[in-house]
Amino acid sequence: MKKSHLLLFLILAVMVACTSESTYTPKPRGYFRINFPKKEYKVYNGDCPFTFEYPVYAQMTVDDERNALPCWNNLNFPQFNGKLHLTYYDFSSKKEYDDMTEGARALAMTHTIKANSIDKKLINYPDKKVYGIYYAIEGNTASSVQFFLTDSTKHYFRGALYFNEKPQYDSLQPVVKFIKKDIDRMIETFKWKN
Repeated sequence: MKKSHLLLFLILAVMVACTSESTYTPKPRGYFRINFPKKEYKVYNGDCPFTFEYPVYAQMTVDDERNALPCWNNLNFPQFNGKLHLTYYDFSSKKEYDDMTEGARALAMTHTIKANSIDKKLINYPDKKVYGIYYAIEGNTASSVQFFLTDSTKHYFRGALYFNEKPQYDSLQPVVKFIKKDIDRMIETFKWKN
């Protein structure tokens, strides 16, 4: 008899525990809230033959890679764990110019394997002698933006945006969109010194 009372008590206890008023619903997967800084700009006016505006929340540093040349810089976005690699070359022949522009195209097209799309836009500011191509790359790629600027006679400037994160376009897309506006401002204000 004691065993049947104990069994009955356990069954009632389990039933009472299972009749909860609240129902559990799983929460959707979320992402961290990104606080974007206010858009403000300052002028880069170093010893290089160009000048442009860049955001105050980014840090311009000299590229310290082993093979870096003069006027190679990195525009760091520490709050986004991103970096815009900036390289500069001077050239003296059409062959050098053609090789550099083909190299920029080839580097952008290496992302076709993972890219959803690569949009190419011509850059044309004849009054400042600034010409080039802007590649907007969408998808889970290592680089989201690449561009080059030239005067077509002796100056060549290239930029490529990278993040120190695993490429996940859905989560990086708001940051890429934010930084693209800064890159657009950089290109619009870009000038050759000579």
